[in-house]
Amino acid sequence: MKDQAPQATPQTVYLKDYTPFGWTVEDVHLTFRLAPEATRVLASIHFAPNPAAPAQDFFLHGEELTLIRAAIDGVEVAPQMVDGGLKVAVPAGPFLWECEVEIAPVRNTALEGLYMSNGMYCTQCEAEGFRKITYYPDRPDVMSVFTVRIEGAEPVKLSNGNPGASGEGFAEWHDPWPKPAYLFALVAGELVNFPGKFVTRSGRDVDLNIWVRPGDEGKCSFGMQALKDSMKWDEDVYGREYDLDVFNIVAVDDFNMGAMENKGLNIFNSSCVLASRETSTDANFERIEAIIAHEYFHNWTGNRITCRDWFQLCLKEGLTVYRDSQFTSDLRSAPVKRISDVIDLRARQFPEDQGPLSHPVRPESFQEINNFYTATVYEKGAEVIGMLKLLVGDEAYYKALDLYFDRHDGDAATIEDWLKVFEDATGRDLSQFKLWYSQSGTPRVKVSETFVNGTYSLTFTQHSPDTPNQSGKAPQVIPIAVGLLNPNGDEVLPTTVLELDQAEQTFEFGGFAAKPTSSILRGFSAPVVLERDTSPQEKAFLLAHDTDSFNRWEANRDLARECLVSMILDGTGPDTAWLDGLEAVLRDETLDPAYRALMMGGPGAAELAQILHERGHTPDPEAIYDAGESLAQFKAERWVDLLPRLAAEAQVTEAYAPNAEQSGKRALGGAVLSLLSRLDGGAAAKAQYDAADNMTLQLSALVQLVKAGKGDAVLAAFYDQWRHDRLVMDKWFGLQISALPPAEAVERADALTRHADFTMTNPNRFRATLGALSGYHAAFHRKDGAGYRLLTDKLIALDDLNPQTTARMCSVFQTWKRYDAARQALVREQLERIKAKPKLSRDTDEMVSRILGV
Repeated sequence: MKDQAPQATPQTVYLKDYTPFGWTVEDVHLTFRLAPEATRVLASIHFAPNPAAPAQDFFLHGEELTLIRAAIDGVEVAPQMVDGGLKVAVPAGPFLWECEVEIAPVRNTALEGLYMSNGMYCTQCEAEGFRKITYYPDRPDVMSVFTVRIEGAEPVKLSNGNPGASGEGFAEWHDPWPKPAYLFALVAGELVNFPGKFVTRSGRDVDLNIWVRPGDEGKCSFGMQALKDSMKWDEDVYGREYDLDVFNIVAVDDFNMGAMENKGLNIFNSSCVLASRETSTDANFERIEAIIAHEYFHNWTGNRITCRDWFQLCLKEGLTVYRDSQFTSDLRSAPVKRISDVIDLRARQFPEDQGPLSHPVRPESFQEINNFYTATVYEKGAEVIGMLKLLVGDEAYYKALDLYFDRHDGDAATIEDWLKVFEDATGRDLSQFKLWYSQSGTPRVKVSETFVNGTYSLTFTQHSPDTPNQSGKAPQVIPIAVGLLNPNGDEVLPTTVLELDQAEQTFEFGGFAAKPTSSILRGFSAPVVLERDTSPQEKAFLLAHDTDSFNRWEANRDLARECLVSMILDGTGPDTAWLDGLEAVLRDETLDPAYRALMMGGPGAAELAQILHERGHTPDPEAIYDAGESLAQFKAERWVDLLPRLAAEAQVTEAYAPNAEQSGKRALGGAVLSLLSRLDGGAAAKAQYDAADNMTLQLSALVQLVKAGKGDAVLAAFYDQWRHDRLVMDKWFGLQISALPPAEAVERADALTRHADFTMTNPNRFRATLGALSGYHAAFHRKDGAGYRLLTDKLIALDDLNPQTTARMCSVFQTWKRYDAARQALVREQLERIKAKPKLSRDTDEMVSRILGV
């Protein structure tokens, strides 16, 4: 028998239609006989009727599989090949399903299922990749114990769980914890391990390994320490102990995402685990630390408790993002982490929430689940967890989490299960809070104030604008953290959490001799847009005196935003009074250097475009770029005496370490260098580049040399120095696009896509190059449309190879309707080109259709 199931046709799946699978899976035995062009997968699976499920046909998912043989209880059968899998008649009671399929990993450029990366076999099964490995009920609520045998010449053969028997040409693995198929993993190849040990709080020894290609062993020590720190932190803070004898991490060059939490065998994009001071920046180190923590924390919030269906994706991802944010805050600077998270939220999630791709944290329907691995599910999902913790308090939060783990360990759970735990643990009714999971869009909160006879009042109104497929939204529960300051800057009301749950609500505070100044939405206590008529003087007061680090930064951000908007619309000069206040902050040596570096930054071009659009103006990318350049030049000239002092303060004399203290100093130094380079033509940058003993200093200097027009020779030297290191080369590709003037960036990107080291099949290289262009606002939105056309050309070519990466990169077009008619016409033309591509993938077709609104 050599039959192949037809490719699944696009169809909309609805949350309301959930039905349990008709059978339970008692155990799974898989044998892999590895061969690049013809891997054989033998499956032996015991099924039993599921008494909780309605009557249904026996259907197994399968895509791109050649079926060699199928049998039920040892008798060969001829299944019916149907859309996306197969159907077959089965006995009324328990039975053994056996099948043998053939797949070609070497030809799998989509990087889903079993594929090859530079000669190494590896898997990616989330969300629906396992159906490309064998016929199986590929859904997260079907959980089973897996036993795996891997046969092949590869010296290292890994799978989930604990190692079993091994010998010449084979290795066996057994995972005692039931798991869904999306958590299955296999890796085989020529690898070396960087070993470690961890002793759990109950005294169990766990063997740790980071598996890499020969030659990368020297880039593993930081990742190993991050893993140990994560394991210890999860024990200390959440009481969660690791539950297998081994924990393996594998670094893979070709990977669509950052990493994957497969039980006991985490597979990582090599950029998210390999690090050294020579090749990695401070930002790389912090990202690696956070991603390793994130994937490890999934062991409980994602693996031991998984999601019933993919509509519950935020249950595991939002919670785990929140946990890794807590981890980074504890290890590094909590205020800097919070500000960084909000910058990312506003840059990625707010546009998504306010555009054609808007969807609830828990979507109601989807066509291609890969398109819902979004900032809304992850980052907004984490914000919802943070609000819940703020509302119930720390003690009740951890009490509820203990109950969640006790009640649902081994379950495929839902948002309803999650909220019920909190209701049972705290006695609160969370039915209104649940709207955060079902209503899309970013709520807008307006505030007004009065002061009468010593009583200060704040009146809030909330409104959630209509979004695609949703209108007339109900008021949500919004925690608003507020503090009050008296006229001399002293705090007269410490941070207090107000619960806004009506369309309009007033809160009163009494006993004041003088009108206080309010600090509202402290710590960004809810993912909302705060609309407030605040004078520049009041913002300057908060910049000088606010005790909340986030709102002090926010006041500075507001002043910078208003300054730039005025420059763009009216051609006015920079606000010198604001810059005087900012200078005072920068001179305060008691403040964290990383915090002051954030203060030196400002709103990005895309954020300014959105602000202008909301205020009824058509954003002009060139004008936005010119205003940003003018303001930066003005700062440099105004602070000509301050910059050398800050540069000296930012110097690190100790041996390099990627810790918070040193990283903060280098961040401040990088911000200072960007302004100094405008005054000295790149002299300081050249000196830093020549003396640099780490990638953070080398790269920040190189960027400024390119910006100063003195980068060609240094770019060539950098290439010669690092051409052997694929991750550094990703940096080389990206920086020279983002550092060039907009008029040159598109042509440079085009040239780089023809460079000998550029490849379409490696997602890191593609994102480094085309992602740098699409993220460069003025270049991508150039009025001649060259940026749109170049990206579209490459996306059309990539769709045949890697639909998942293609679809995700299409999201850069989601804000197209806020620009002028000419740019809208240019974008529409490109989107329609993609839409008209023959054999367009399901992933990309759904994404482009949503952006076009068709």
